[in-house]
Formats: sequence, C-alpha cells, structure tokens
Amino acid sequence: MHSTLRRAALCVALGAALSTGIAHAQSNITGIIFGQAEPGTTIVIRNTTTGLSRTVQVDANGRYRATSLPDGMYTVTQQRGGESLSVRENVAVTIASGTDVSFTARADMQDLDRVEVRGTYIPVTDVSQTDTRTVFTADRLERLTVGRNIQSVALLAPGVVQADSRYPNTASFGGSSASENAFYINGYAVTNPLTNLGSTTLPFDAINQMQVITGGYGAEFGRATGGVVNIVTKRGGNEWEFGGLVTYTPSGARATYKNIIYPDNGTASDGLVYQKRDEHSVNAFSYGVSASGPLIKDRLFLYAGGEITQQEQVGVLARPGNAQNGYQASDYDIPRWTAKLDWQISDAHLLELTAVSDVTKESVSYYGLTYDPGADTYQFGDRKTGGYLYEDGGELYIGKYTGYLTDSLTLTALYGTQKQDHTADPVGYDPSVVYVSDSRSIANPVQRGSYAQLAFPDAYDETKGGRLDLEWSAGDHLLRFGYDRHDSESRDGQVTSGPGYRWVYDTCGAGNGGTPIPGGGGALCPGGSGDYVSQLRYANGGTFSVKQWGYYVEDRWQVSDNVLLSLGLRNENFENYNADDVIYVEQKDQWAPRLGVSWDVRGDSSLKLFANAGRYHLAMPNNVALRGAAGSLYTNEYFAFTGIDPVTGVPTGTTPLGDGPYSTNREYGQAPDPASVAAKGLKSHYQDEVALGFESTVGDTFTYGARYVYRRLQSAIDDMCDYRPAYRWAIDNGYSEDVADNLGNALANCRLFNPGEANTFQLDDGSGTLVEVALSKEQLGFPELKRNYQGLDLFIERPFNGTWFGRIDYTLSKNYGNAEGQVKSDIGQTDVSQTQDWDHPELMENANGYLPNDRRHYIKAFGAYQITDEWRVSATASLASGRPKNCMGYYPDTPENEEFNALYAYGGPYYFYCNNQPTPRGSAGRLPWTKLLDVGVAYRPDFAGSRLEFGLDVFNVFNSQTEQNRIEYGENGGPGVPYNQAGRVVSYTTPRYARFTIRWDL
Repeated sequence: MHSTLRRAALCVALGAALSTGIAHAQSNITGIIFGQAEPGTTIVIRNTTTGLSRTVQVDANGRYRATSLPDGMYTVTQQRGGESLSVRENVAVTIASGTDVSFTARADMQDLDRVEVRGTYIPVTDVSQTDTRTVFTADRLERLTVGRNIQSVALLAPGVVQADSRYPNTASFGGSSASENAFYINGYAVTNPLTNLGSTTLPFDAINQMQVITGGYGAEFGRATGGVVNIVTKRGGNEWEFGGLVTYTPSGARATYKNIIYPDNGTASDGLVYQKRDEHSVNAFSYGVSASGPLIKDRLFLYAGGEITQQEQVGVLARPGNAQNGYQASDYDIPRWTAKLDWQISDAHLLELTAVSDVTKESVSYYGLTYDPGADTYQFGDRKTGGYLYEDGGELYIGKYTGYLTDSLTLTALYGTQKQDHTADPVGYDPSVVYVSDSRSIANPVQRGSYAQLAFPDAYDETKGGRLDLEWSAGDHLLRFGYDRHDSESRDGQVTSGPGYRWVYDTCGAGNGGTPIPGGGGALCPGGSGDYVSQLRYANGGTFSVKQWGYYVEDRWQVSDNVLLSLGLRNENFENYNADDVIYVEQKDQWAPRLGVSWDVRGDSSLKLFANAGRYHLAMPNNVALRGAAGSLYTNEYFAFTGIDPVTGVPTGTTPLGDGPYSTNREYGQAPDPASVAAKGLKSHYQDEVALGFESTVGDTFTYGARYVYRRLQSAIDDMCDYRPAYRWAIDNGYSEDVADNLGNALANCRLFNPGEANTFQLDDGSGTLVEVALSKEQLGFPELKRNYQGLDLFIERPFNGTWFGRIDYTLSKNYGNAEGQVKSDIGQTDVSQTQDWDHPELMENANGYLPNDRRHYIKAFGAYQITDEWRVSATASLASGRPKNCMGYYPDTPENEEFNALYAYGGPYYFYCNNQPTPRGSAGRLPWTKLLDVGVAYRPDFAGSRLEFGLDVFNVFNSQTEQNRIEYGENGGPGVPYNQAGRVVSYTTPRYARFTIRWDL
C-alpha cells in the first residue's frame, strides 16, 4: 500500500494529509471526509466501529467528498482497480465538521518515493467551515474537570457567559439574553417550549459529541439569535462494551456557604442576616451504567445507558422580623436514560432510533425558624409548615433515515416527538379550606391555609416535528435543500386554592366611611373602624401552541482549490395560538440570507481566513400567550363584616360595599380578542451578525486564531401598557371622551408591539368593536431599540498528543444598548417577551448603557495531562470581569411629573433615577471579577488493565465566593427614601466542593 508523493508532502504522508480539497460543511449531526487524490482512483471509507462502508470516486480534478457520515473513527483507503494504494487510519469525524484526508499534494512539489501512509492526524484547521464552533468529544469530557451538565460544558466555549442566576442552567451567547439559544439532541430541537430557557437533558455519559456554535451558523439552522448547542449521543458498534460510573459529592467536603447580609443603608436591618446560607447543605450521589454492542454484526447496533442522581439539600431563609422565616429541605430523585438503535440496512441506507427520558422528582418540605434579634440566634423548629411534591419531565423519541442514493445525492429525513408533564402536588392540601390573609397592621392578623394559588395539576409541554434534507454534489458545488417544522404545545396556569376564592382583610381607617376604597371600582369604605374584607378570585392559563417551519437552500461553492464560498437563504414562518386555538401573532416569509467564505491561504489547511454574515429570527415561546392572550379572571368583591369565624377565619355578617365583583384589568375570565393582543403586522425578534477571523497551526503542535464578531438586534417584541398614546390619538381624530378613554384603557392592558418604531394597534372602543389605531414612533414616545454586541475572541489550543491537551481563550467584548432581549436580568424577570421594559416611555429614560450580560474581559482555560499510564491531572479555570450595576428608583417627584406620577407611574423603584437624579444604565459601577479554578486527578491502576478509574475533582479550589448579582432597586417608599435591601447580594458563586468518581469499563 504505497503512493507516489511530492517531497514537500513527506510529513503529510507520514502523519496527516494537509493538502486542500473540496471542503463543504455538513448537517448538524453528521460530518464529512473530503480531499484530493489521484484522478480516476476510488476512495473507500470505512467506520472502524460499525463497519459502515462508503465508496466514492475521485473526479477529473482530483477531488472527492463523502458527506452525511455518522460521527466516529474511520479508515480511508485510496484504491485503483481494487488494489490499495494508501491508507489513512484513525480519521475522526465530528458533527457538522469536515476532515481533510488528501493523498496527493500540489503540482509544484517534487516526486517522492512510494511510502506507506498510516497514523493519526496532526492538528489542522477545518477549512470546510465558515462559522465558529467548539466540539467536545466524549473522550475530552471524560478527561476534563467540568460539571456533568450541558451548561457547564457550554460555558467553556468562547463568547459564552453565565446568565443571571435567577435563570438556572442557562447561558448568554454573544451578548444575547438567556432565552435566545437553540438546543438539539440527535438533530431534534429540545429547547424549553414554554419559556425558551434551558432544554431537555440526558445522562451525561450518553453524550458522544457536543458542539457549541457561537455564531455564523448556516441556513439549515434557525430560531436562535444567541447560540446553538448540538448533541449527538453514543451509538453501539461491533464490539460489546459495558461501563459504569459512581459519583459522590458529600456535604462534608463542601466549604461553608457565605451568608447574605443586609447592606449598610442606614436602616434598622443594617448588617443583619438576610439569608443564613452557612446552614445550607448539599449531599449528592449518582450512579450509572451503560451497554453497547451489535445485535447483528455490521448491521444492527444498540446503545443503552442510564443514571440516577439522588440529592439532599437544605436551604435556610432568615429574614429578621419577617413571618416567613423558615428553612427548606429538598430531596431530589433524578432518573435519566438514553437508548439508541442503529440499523445499517445496507451501506446505502441507515436508520436510527433514539429514546431519551429526562425526569426530575423533588420533595420539598418547609419548616419554621425563629430569630432572636437580641441574641442574634436562630431556633430551628421541627414543625412542618408545608411542602410540595414536584415531578417534571418525560420521554423524547427520534427517528432518522439517511439514504446515500448515489455518490452525489444524499437524502436525510428526521421526525421526533416529546411529552413532558409538570405536576406540583401540595403536601397536606385540603381543598375545603379557604385561604385567608390579613393586610391590616394589627397584632394578630388572620391567617388560614398554606396555599393561596395552585398550579394547573395537568400542566405539560409537548413538541413534535421533523425535517427533510437533500444534498446534491455537483462538481464544485454542494447544493443543499431542506424543510423543517417544529410544533409545540404547552398547558400552564394558576387557580385560586380551595373553592376558587380567598378572603383578604384590609382597612380604610377610622373616619373614612363613605370614601372610595382605593382601586375598588366604586366600592365605598364602611364606617366605624373602616375594616373591610374582599373576596378575591383569580384564574389564568390554558393550552397554547406555537408552530414554526422553514425551508432553505444553500450552495457550498468551491470557487477554487483554496476558496470556499457558502451562499444560503432561509425562510422562517411562525404562528402563535391562544387557548382557543386561534392565531394571535404570525410572521410569514421572513427571509434570512447567510453568507460565508473560507480561504485556505497556503493550500494545506494550516491557515484559514474566514468571514460570515447572516440574519437570524426567533419566535416567541408559549408563555407569551399565558400572560398576553389567555383568559384571565381577576376580580375583587368588597364587604363590610361583623365578625370572623375563629376556626375558619371566614368573615360573618357580610354586607356588600359595591356593585359586585370588580376587575381592574376589565376582564372577567374571557380571553381578549386575538386581533387586539398584538400590533398589526408584528415583526419577529431578529438579529444581524457579521464576523471575520483566522485560524492557523504552529508546526505539528498548536492551533491558534482570532475572531471579531458584531451583532445588532434589529427588532424585538415586548409589551407596552401606556394609556396616553391611544387616548391622544382618539381625541386628535375626533372621537368622544368616552371612546378615547376606552381605547386608552385597552392599550393600558398591555399589548405586544415592536419597540422603538411605529405600530398599529386594534383596540376595543368599549362596544366590542375594534378600532385601528396607527401610532408613529413619535406618538408612542419610545427611543430606538438598541442592543449591539462586539467581541474579539483569541485562542490557542494544543490537541491531545497522547500526553496532554489544553486550550486558552480570551474574549474582549462590549454589550451595549437599552434592550437585553426577551428577559430582564436587572430584576430577574422571566416573562419572556413581556418584560417591564417598554411598558411606558419613562421606563426607558436613561436605559442606554452596558447591558447585564456585558463581561468586558473573559479568560477561559482547560486541559489535562497524562503523567503516566496510571495518573492523569486536569484543570479548568475562568477569570471574568463583573457585570454592570444599576441604581433604579422612583420617577422624579417634580412639578412637571406630577400628572404622570399621579395617574400612570408604577408605584415602585423601576426607573433609571435615584434621589430624583438620572442614573443611566450601568453607571453604578461593576460587580467584582469572578475567579474560579477547578482541578482534578484520576488514577487507572495497572492491575485493573486500565478498565477501572478513581477520580477526585475539586471545584472552586480557592473558595472564591463572588457575588453574581445584586438588588438594583435603590429606593423604596418614594424618591429619596432608602431601600434597606439596596445593593443586597442575590447570589454568590458556589463554594468549594469535591466530587469523587469511580468509573469502570468492561
């Protein structure tokens, strides 16, 4: 097995072929092998694990490609007339990537003798890609010191920062908000359909490859303006393999949590404990097993793996003077499993079936806690005050077909479905008990019942969808066509506990008889003490759905041997449905061009210059309908009373004080007209991106590179709740005062719109007739929408050479504007696309500045070193500058603002003002730098034949508990009135802890 080679390519022949070929990107769960070889020869590509074999011809230009290859290790052989000429072994194919395997060099090189070519490749750049991605293989994940979850791995990629801690297990990609990412398992979208925050997960050891794409993704990807996390599970091969893992994270090996303290704000609570975290404890244990192998050799393969995590956790809530003092004990039981069948019907037809189960069971118990401020001590009680049994999750099923119809034509088809149930069963709940609360300032307030509101008992999320992709190799062009659809349905909501209502005691105060009850809809205060009671009824929710589909065309054009041009165009379509299965928002024919170029400068894959540009759209998730398009019952009916039942707390001797139930939102359970929920012709959330960079190799050892990226949010969706624009429009257009008032109130009920531009609303004039109200940007009064991200990513990497590997990334970035995205981290608001921002223009004054996900500097490093065959050490480190801080307060109390404050202002510290002075976004400084170091050691004893491994990982070695976010309200009770929690820490980074591991392979 020999080949005649050129002298300058001798190192290629001995180790790895670096010469260029036709380089084309692949689908999101397969890869490609491409390269140059002698014209007229045949290339045979064989998977060393499953025996899958493909044969392709080298064209007249000396180029070949094999597309849609399952990830794994391959042997590539060049043949002529059935005789082997040369062989490349240990060729790794990674998802959505290309591997250059060339057998000839450029014509300007001199001839060499015939040599045998075998071995593993030296580091080269992937010239087949124009995007930016980081791929983590199972082998690399096993060697790294990293958390066993998707988010921890994603945070190792450049440009990815941890999102606000109030959005658990989420991250921000390239300045986007936490809800703008897309997650895939084996090609199927598993992003949370209710909120877009987070995703389905799976047993960590079932991950074969995880790809994190941080920008420039091609036309086949849509519905993400942040990043893409793409996971491919393990599969079986021709050898049976068995494995097991036990991990233990003991509470005793965890450092003490730092208490959260009331800040020094000149109030009585200065320096007192807000949350007694030094009593927190976490004890976790998990174990897993896996098996893989052939059911029929070379044809049918199975992989099955599962893990169970059991965790005990105690958290303490200690707020001096607060009746809610207590502590919480939680027990988690998290069983997860993954199974995959691969049927190689023939070398030309493949069928894959995947099943994933992701369930979390949690038992929560609440107990009393007494605080003695004089002695500054806490007394833990053993009386259980309440609790919940939660269960979230379900199963995911995916089927995929790949057909190599000809050497140049490949067809793939995928379909999946998922159902996740969400139950919350209150412990000891008695539906006959009426919840009673007391808002009066009295010594012994009335309180009955433990649960005021209950979640829907049959809540769930369900998705189904698929895609069809056709790939045609035509000379220098790889043409790709595809269609995909993803439908999601969510049921969610809340109802009042007990018989559907609760009693709330309050008072107008003595001597105010006959005056209106504030917000009471005309009900009048009683005489005497002024005490009254209201019967509150609340219900909100339903079943909602979103339908998303798109199609694309893409031409991967090899302009020359060294230049690849990617031309793509995607069309996105979104439909959002309310609980009556009626569309309330739709966006059709949204065109998203994608352009990319890769220049293999030297022609040997050692230096790549690349650039890309594109537009990316994002749909609203189902929870938008829950708040904005669902039927909502919220009524109060007011009564005077003569007594209170001492057992039930229910009022006796009631006398109505008004005309019956009154709703401040003018809705009595019916859903709003779908046409009125959103502005007419509402555009979707979309973003434009431009990036350019280079990647290069240093000899046979290192790869380094840089990328500059610019992202601009062009359009967003939020809700506005301002009475004034519609009222003024109606008066200016000759409507009566009553109609103008009705139109103003309709808009004040919050309607979806595109911030910072003109919008046309359809509003109820009070008679049920919708009036089209066209409002210019000036009439609405909002500033231009702005979110700009600029980032410079630098990296250097040493691929594994049998002894060690490592990577260092540095990101310099700037995230500036007045719109974080679909959520609002300033206050931890999770109402996706319906944040407090943009409710009225005054909220956006001084809102321009550095956004919550701005981290000016970020350094990441990870790697592992094989000291001997038995011992390995590893480390992961990160160093990040802190997020910007704000001071938010009341709108200035000045004469010119008197009307606004009296009629329209939110009665709270929600504005970028403090002490009646402007406090622009980010002007209060920054939080401290976050500094984390994780280290690990692993031992594989020789006596076990390297099939047994003992590991110890220590996270946050120096126990650097850094504040992650703070309360950004600076005032409470009015302008200039200090808030005793202003600047209070919300959360710290996790303290030092250890994880012990035992792993075995059979």
